[in-house]
Amino acid sequence: MKHFCLGILFAFWGMNIHSYAQEILPKGLTPQEESLIADYQFSGTHYTPPPTESVRTSAQWEEVEYLVLGWTPGYQNIQRQIVEAAVEECKVLIATTNQTSVENYLSTNGVDITNVEFVNAPINSIWIRDYAGNTVYTNDVGQRALVDWIYNRPRPLDDVIPSYHAAYLDIPLYVTDTAPADLVNTGGNFMSDGLGNAFASKLVLMENQAGNPYGVSPKTEDQVDQIMLDYMGIDSYRKMTVLPYDGIHHIDMHMKLLDEETILVSKYPEGVADGPQIEENINYITSSFQTPFGNDYEIKWIPAPPSETGNYPDTGGAYRTYTNALIVNKTILVPVYRPEVDEEALQIWQEAMPGYRIVGIDVDDPSEPLIFGNGAIHCITHTIGVAEPLWIVHEKIREVNTINNIQVKAQIKHISGVAQAKVYWRQSGEIVFQEASMTHVSDDNWTTGLSIPSGSEAIDYYIWAEANSGKSIARPMPAPEGYWTFTVNAMSISDWAEQNIKGPYPNPAKDKVYFDLKNIPGQVNISIYNLVGQKVFNDTLENADGRMTLKLNPSFSGIYIVNFEGEFGKVTRKLMVK
Repeated sequence: MKHFCLGILFAFWGMNIHSYAQEILPKGLTPQEESLIADYQFSGTHYTPPPTESVRTSAQWEEVEYLVLGWTPGYQNIQRQIVEAAVEECKVLIATTNQTSVENYLSTNGVDITNVEFVNAPINSIWIRDYAGNTVYTNDVGQRALVDWIYNRPRPLDDVIPSYHAAYLDIPLYVTDTAPADLVNTGGNFMSDGLGNAFASKLVLMENQAGNPYGVSPKTEDQVDQIMLDYMGIDSYRKMTVLPYDGIHHIDMHMKLLDEETILVSKYPEGVADGPQIEENINYITSSFQTPFGNDYEIKWIPAPPSETGNYPDTGGAYRTYTNALIVNKTILVPVYRPEVDEEALQIWQEAMPGYRIVGIDVDDPSEPLIFGNGAIHCITHTIGVAEPLWIVHEKIREVNTINNIQVKAQIKHISGVAQAKVYWRQSGEIVFQEASMTHVSDDNWTTGLSIPSGSEAIDYYIWAEANSGKSIARPMPAPEGYWTFTVNAMSISDWAEQNIKGPYPNPAKDKVYFDLKNIPGQVNISIYNLVGQKVFNDTLENADGRMTLKLNPSFSGIYIVNFEGEFGKVTRKLMVK
């Protein structure tokens, strides 16, 4: 159990805990809380070492067993709508000391409480995204556990909620509250793709640097990254400049990972509010990083709505957002404001996530104006992943230039092993899906080759798998209502190669360089020449599909020409070596 306060402050909380717990607290600090920071003990006294095995942090589109809430009477209508939608997808775990009252309220308002469970725990605030634990798994799909960072608010009741959750589920809890791993961090400023990559604002560096107000040991960026690697398996932690008008600096207020390669981002009118900095941050991400599959990120923009009078955050408007949404299995809970601005946003969501049930929840109602507390739906919810996930990872096919042997690949994993996997596909516009069995090729990798009818222009498809335990799942999860689509392009083989041999990354390079080759047919010969025409490297690829790594000779320096040659002809790329 964590230690929270100095003796004098502990007494203060003891005298005032009832009234404080009933107060409607904003996501940020109140003036009273700001006055407590200097004397409040945020770090702990019991060292919790990281997991002994490497872990993987789950992504928010993966399987959810529990949606968790901290019940707050001042926002009970909003929370009722969340529960009503979520119980159709998973169990809902509510922290409250008034279980009977909450049960009666939900039942009286027509909510089926069969899937609603409770932990008898008091809370300070509704903002559970920031203080609840984050789900991790050993060996990708093994032992489930929760990781709990130091919460950056002097709210002792909120701070221990992860221990209640871990005890309720009887799973390990790893706590980063003791030096040198005393990390201050918040859930609203963290997004993981499930493959070791995560996004945040530089708030995580600011709150752990020398001179931080929380009394935690000062850390460099490398030290912060190491803690995230040790406890959460994050090996690429991408951090963006904080925004000038978002006082809490949490990225979930303006962006949302929809899958491993797609980011939904708030769009402001030209030059308005945080629009310029958001665009600069997204440009930084797209120019500096690639998806786990070596592709460019797909950015989808969604308007950030103003107030009814047209005000944005830079002119006194609340920080309204459609990205502060929650994916809970096949349903997405989206904050809404008023029909005239919501219609376009909900359409963007539906097009981005076909087959998912999109549920809008008003966070701008005068009776419960949640958005004026600087948060929305994602901020007041958290999730706990399932105990034994059936994990499917797939690089979506976007375009092909053949109708024969189209390779569909996936990484599929379950603790009991995988019994079978299939690809279901159809020509776009048709009703019935056809199926193609996938073959287990190595480790957790499965593949199949599709042959589609001549004249096909677009193909819808999804992947289905069954574990040895009998559990089955599809990706996308709402399939067959939800699916991916790729187009069939009739471009020449040479044009296809020119378009789909990507790289080099990075450029300039130092000791190694990457190229991405997507479905390039036949053998590919790779040769590197210096500027005087001398061949300094040569190799042949039998299967040119995926990421290729070239280790560079230490003697290389300057500009080189990289040639790719095969039945498609020749594709040339320029490489700079520092």
